[in-house]
Amino acid sequence: MSYSAFDGTRRVPPAVNEPIRSYAPKSAEKKSLKARLARMEREVVDIPIVIGGRRIHTGNTGTVTMPCDHKHVLATFHKATPELVHEAIAAAAVAHKEWSTWRWEDRAAVFLRAAELLTTTWRDTLNAATMLGQGKTVHQAEIDAACELIDFWRFNVTFAQDLYAEQPLADHAAWNQLDYRPLEGFVYAVTPFNFTAIAGNLPTAPALMGNTVIWKPGATAMLSSWYLMLLLEEAGLPPGVINFLPGDPAVISGVALTHRDLAGVHFTGSTSVFNSMWQTIGQNMNHYRSYPRIVGETGGKDFIVAHPSADLRAVAVGIVRGAFEYQGQKCSAASRAYVPKSMWPEVRAMCVQMLKEMKQGDVRDFQNFVAAVIDKKAFTRIKGYLDDAKTSATIVAGGNCDDSKGWFVEPTIVETQDPKHRMLCEEIFGPVITIHPYDDAQWSDTLRIVDETSPYALTGAIFARDRQAVREASSVLRQAAGNLYINDKPTGAVVGQQPFGGARGSGTNDKAGSKLNLMRWVSARNIKETFSSPLDWKYPFLDEE
Repeated sequence: MSYSAFDGTRRVPPAVNEPIRSYAPKSAEKKSLKARLARMEREVVDIPIVIGGRRIHTGNTGTVTMPCDHKHVLATFHKATPELVHEAIAAAAVAHKEWSTWRWEDRAAVFLRAAELLTTTWRDTLNAATMLGQGKTVHQAEIDAACELIDFWRFNVTFAQDLYAEQPLADHAAWNQLDYRPLEGFVYAVTPFNFTAIAGNLPTAPALMGNTVIWKPGATAMLSSWYLMLLLEEAGLPPGVINFLPGDPAVISGVALTHRDLAGVHFTGSTSVFNSMWQTIGQNMNHYRSYPRIVGETGGKDFIVAHPSADLRAVAVGIVRGAFEYQGQKCSAASRAYVPKSMWPEVRAMCVQMLKEMKQGDVRDFQNFVAAVIDKKAFTRIKGYLDDAKTSATIVAGGNCDDSKGWFVEPTIVETQDPKHRMLCEEIFGPVITIHPYDDAQWSDTLRIVDETSPYALTGAIFARDRQAVREASSVLRQAAGNLYINDKPTGAVVGQQPFGGARGSGTNDKAGSKLNLMRWVSARNIKETFSSPLDWKYPFLDEE
């Protein structure tokens, strides 16, 4: 039942970016988080499927382990069957009838409450789950699971308000209105392991706009995803608006992507998976009720390019922070760098010294800057690249791997003289950056190499003090990155400040953290109301002279 007993133009609270906590030694916030980590590491959580608010246990389970201690089980999760996917779609359809008729302010209130809960009573839980289950250090968890997700929920409400306020021109004779309808059907949200904020945003952004959602969380982010589901329920999200379906991606996608009522896909993950989803949708176009909206952010081979005028220290810090924060497991992580030969010896020495000072280990030790990669599959893939680099390139620093307790790969700097080396071209998604030292006089040619080397176009960074060099690089690399940074590392986009997304092989560039993304989850209906209807079918031009 829909209620509209409120008249008046309501304004949501102004959105501001959530302050990042420092977790300094002896601080209350550090003590509180440490205590929550200690409690959660002793638990083994049983994670069910959630359909229409019902908890379902299939008995066919998977396990969640710690990347830093892969024998330590944190949770088990129940896997959805094809029949349960159909049930979830039916539950989403039932919820849609009610949820889609709510005033948008009432939907917004759910997510504003979720943001405030995460700011306060849920912060330690989401941070701890992200640290233990996804191998994030305290700082990486804080900027992701807390701050970025809070920002998504607050700023998306403001963006929705701005979107709904956009109305067409009208005059005294007729009133023109735009009705921003939710899509007809369900949205399929598929979320990755590497950002809890993305796991929270992909299902909730369409839901804010009145849609209902089938959410398939990433298996290696299952613990934090489960706590997100519980948080949303506490915030007042009605049953069936978001249905939580862990399990085999092929099983769930096999039903969801071919269902007649598929209205949209909200995806973050690999380019190959997104391409296969797009292909499946293309093959089923005659079957759908409407054209599905396909929104995806995928791979990256993100670059740093330094001009001879660049600040050497800034370049070195950009390389180290950009490549090695969260073990390079960010879509935006710096993976290739082009440095003038005249600068490279000094920059190399600075980077090597920083790596010597950098500690790697378990995330429960807050002194560690880097931890383990997410799982055995990632460890094996990255190790394969490093084994190849030891014979085909030069390992400047790092290069060692140890899986005896956790999936640990040393932060590694590779140097190659070949601008077409596979380490400069292929996505590795780990703590590895490859440097190509170029002739100082070949700046313009190097920019073209940067643009043409990779099929991706997600993020990139230009380091230069010469403004003409900045202008040239910005122009040549205009299509090479959806998020371009000048004199800064190519990571760390902030909601409301740097809308995020890339093109080419990096996705549809629908800019999470902006109004552009929310526009994909509505279907506008134009309404013209004429106040004085014509009563004669004839037009004046028909009269005789």
